[in-house]
Amino acid sequence: MGIKDILVHLDDSVASESILDAAILYAAKHKANLRGLFHVATTYYGQRDLGILPTRERLETSFREKTAAAKVASGWISAAAALREESAADIVLMESYYSDLIIVGQPNPRTTGLNISMDLPEHLVKGSGRPVLVVPYAGSFETAGDRIMIAWRTGRESARSLADALPLLEKATHVSVVGIDVKVFNSDENREITSVSNYLVRHGVTAEAHHEYAGDLSIGDTILNLACEQAATLLVMGACALNRRGALEFSPVARHVLKHLTVPVLFSH
Repeated sequence: MGIKDILVHLDDSVASESILDAAILYAAKHKANLRGLFHVATTYYGQRDLGILPTRERLETSFREKTAAAKVASGWISAAAALREESAADIVLMESYYSDLIIVGQPNPRTTGLNISMDLPEHLVKGSGRPVLVVPYAGSFETAGDRIMIAWRTGRESARSLADALPLLEKATHVSVVGIDVKVFNSDENREITSVSNYLVRHGVTAEAHHEYAGDLSIGDTILNLACEQAATLLVMGACALNRRGALEFSPVARHVLKHLTVPVLFSH
């Protein structure tokens, strides 16, 4: 199955227009329906964030005009939280269950918008059961994942991200699979990367296979550096792991990549 329904969350940050532009690129490439979601909090006495309403109206107008120009089927959702004060993350999570792909912005710690949730990507990755594409808050993006780099670490998370990314990989012009380790790798690890490449070939995707030694860099920095060197326009990787208490959370590598993101990343769990 391909990608037929995409949900994009927009907020009152300055990056919303670039996030919308990226979402439209993906929707057009996959001939998918695009739903735009904007969250407004409420209280018993009415809408709490009255100052956010002009932004909502501006984004709705922009959403309708840009999707029409791109000939992308679309729908706008202006969601008000219930009286129990649901968060933006809760509302996006409810809509995500009916989507093939969720697109959100990278949290910017220097932004203090009225409906911005700093933990939104992690909340969605852990709870939605859907792949989550995070767009950096800085920069503009002119392609919908034409050059894709897969950061592979043998295990459930990478396997899930690989399967979720298949519709994107099938439309890419260049795909690479990169395994990264903090120690000098051996032939067994090379075979694992080759196995991933062979798996993709059986799905009609040709991929270059590499295994890299991180050296003095962290694995997160090595991933970001390699994505830059390969001119990747999309990074694919697993995200979650169990902590020492047995609770599910973003892995240290995923957290680092999310914080220092320079290219859109597809996270899966």
